[in-house]
Formats: sequence, structure tokens, C-alpha cells
Amino acid sequence: MQSMTGFGRGTHTTERWLASVEAAAINRKQVEIVANLPRPLQSLESRVRQATLPHISRGRVQISVRIENSEGEASAQIRINPALAKSFESAFSDLSLIISRPLLPEPSDFLRQPGIIEVCEQEEVDPEVAWEAISPALEQAITNLNAMRSSEGIHLRDDLLARLGQLMAFTQTITGHAPGRMIRQKELLLKRLSNLGIPLELDDERLAKELALFADRCDISEEVTRLESHFAKFHEYVHSEEPAGRPLDFLCQELFREFNTIGSKANDPLIAQTVVESKTELEKIREQVQNIE
Repeated sequence: MQSMTGFGRGTHTTERWLASVEAAAINRKQVEIVANLPRPLQSLESRVRQATLPHISRGRVQISVRIENSEGEASAQIRINPALAKSFESAFSDLSLIISRPLLPEPSDFLRQPGIIEVCEQEEVDPEVAWEAISPALEQAITNLNAMRSSEGIHLRDDLLARLGQLMAFTQTITGHAPGRMIRQKELLLKRLSNLGIPLELDDERLAKELALFADRCDISEEVTRLESHFAKFHEYVHSEEPAGRPLDFLCQELFREFNTIGSKANDPLIAQTVVESKTELEKIREQVQNIE
């Protein structure tokens, strides 16, 4: 089991380039891979996505790639556009005439104006040559990312199993208390009839029929059987090596449905209260499941 959140970093150096890759993952219902590369390497975006996709089945992963000259040489230079700078200053002079007062540009105005001062690559970067450094760094980053996700997944698994054990204990409380409902219902009926002054024998056929109808309406054996089946499947998915987020999310919905049905059939204050506590615990499980790949 793996969490959907994590972080990994990788570096690799070739004779020409030093590549640094960072991979950060957060929760998403579907898989989404976003690659951020320097402008000269935009053509490698699909290759980065294809290399990452086999390792991710759910979540949003952002891959950030940086590359620099492995020999420590300057890889960029500043370029100034003289014509644009003069035109920009001339515009201030024209504006001064229009508003009838001197208006001079500040140095920050030139910096903010696009195209006057640009940072340019000093040399062309061959994407194929750069990929020789990026690919191993990317693989290392993904390996470290998944190691962190697996470590967090262990903690999630332990928490889910503890909470599932609590749900199973609640279910045992319900099943242990359910058989006594017939006796309590019989006593309640006799007490109501007695308060109304209507005597009724214990072996009266009408009493037996009413209790039989009550037992049929309140039978929860099917729901309990399905709960036990869902518990077993939950254990199986939690210990599986395959991504389990989606099936666990589906099981949470099914567990909620069964507890909800038991609550509507309960006709017993203790069972109703236990169902409320079960649904509260189940909601915590569902929140944790949203973090699982």
C-alpha cells in the first residue's frame, strides 16, 4: 500500500550536463503528471511523462527539471535591446509634453518592460544529449518518491486496520444485542396492552403473529453477513501489493450502506447508538482512504 503524497529528488552528471529532478506528489482521484522543464527542453515533456506514468496509478505528480553545465561554465547571458530601450525613454518624453511636466523613467521601469533586458541561453542545448543526464536523475527521483509514499503507506495501513478492528467490535456488539430485541418487544407489547386494560394470554396467536412480523422487519442477518464479507475484503486490499485506493473507497461506501440499513431496522436504542458510532469511525476511514494510491 502506498500513500498518494510524497517527495523525491534525483541528480545525475554527464560529461556535459548536470541534471536535477524533483518529484512531488499530492492527492488526486485520477492520475495527473505535470512536467516543468527549461524552455529549450520542452520537447522532452512527453518523454518525462511516459517515464513517470508506469510508476504512478493515482495522484498528481509534478516533475521539475533543472539542468546546468557540469563544468561550471556560465550557461546564460544578458541581452539588451537598445532600440526598444530608446523608444521606451522617448515615450516618456512624449508623455511629458502631453501632461506639461517632466516625467523621467526609473531604472525599475526598464526592468519591468518586456524585451528591453533578457536572459538568454549562451549555447544551444541538445535535448537528446540533455536527456542522458535527465533520465537517470528522473528515475532516482521517482524511486525516492515511491520510497516515501511506501513509508507513509505503512502508517496508513496500521491506522486503517486499527479502525477496521473497531468497526468489527461494533458489529459484534450489534449481533450480540440483536437476539434480545424479541424479548424486549414482547415485554413492551404486553405492558402497553396492560396499561390499556386489555388482558392477553402469553400463548395468544395474535401476540405470536405480531412478534413474527417484528422479527421479520428487524432481521439484520443479511446485513451482518455482508459486513463480514466486506471486512474480509478490506483486509485483503490493505495487504495487497496492488493500488488499493479505489476499491477501498468503494468498500467504504458499501460498509456505510450496510450500517445505515441496520440502523433503520434496529428498533433498539443500543443498536442505534452503536450504528452512529460505527458510521463516525467509518467516516474517519474514508478520509484516510482518500490518501491511498
